[in-house]
Amino acid sequence: MPDTPEEKVAGKSPAPAASQGAKASPAADAKAAAKEVNTSRRRLVWACIWGYLGVNFLMFLRFFFPRALYEPNTVFTVGYPSDFSLGIDQSYLMTNRVWIVREPDRIFAIFARCTHLGCTPEWKSAENKFKCPCHGSGYDSEGVNFEGPAPRPMDRALLKLDPTGQIVVDTSRLFVDDPRAGVNHFNDPGAFLNV
Repeated sequence: MPDTPEEKVAGKSPAPAASQGAKASPAADAKAAAKEVNTSRRRLVWACIWGYLGVNFLMFLRFFFPRALYEPNTVFTVGYPSDFSLGIDQSYLMTNRVWIVREPDRIFAIFARCTHLGCTPEWKSAENKFKCPCHGSGYDSEGVNFEGPAPRPMDRALLKLDPTGQIVVDTSRLFVDDPRAGVNHFNDPGAFLNV
């Protein structure tokens, strides 16, 4: 009769079983563990080195992209005098930091910067005043200070009409009123437009 699979398995030599049952020496185990620790340490050190070099390379690349500030143009048109109704127009506050104020006989532009520390005041229509949220300075509807630590009224921007009849505002030229210094440029040509 031919050999059965059980007999083939049982007929194998006992050498492999003996080698599997034999334990490795403690010195060999310690050596393998030390080698594994050294390998993981090397990997950690190399990862730190490559990470450091990578960050420096990114900073080097950032050098080629300058940090430019894109500020709004200081000279801009706001429309025709007939476009503005009586009162404060806040259309250009977010883009150009000015309020256009229309009174019955004139138009002027208040530069929205508190004269105390340079914060942007808010227009409170219910109270009919500008109020600085940082330190409490208060200005009337013409930008003249009446409460808080602000030392003088808010500045006014230069206004002129272009050839088409539109109002051109120039915030690079401001008109100042400082009663303590005896300076008042609010009535100078360009500080307002007669309508």
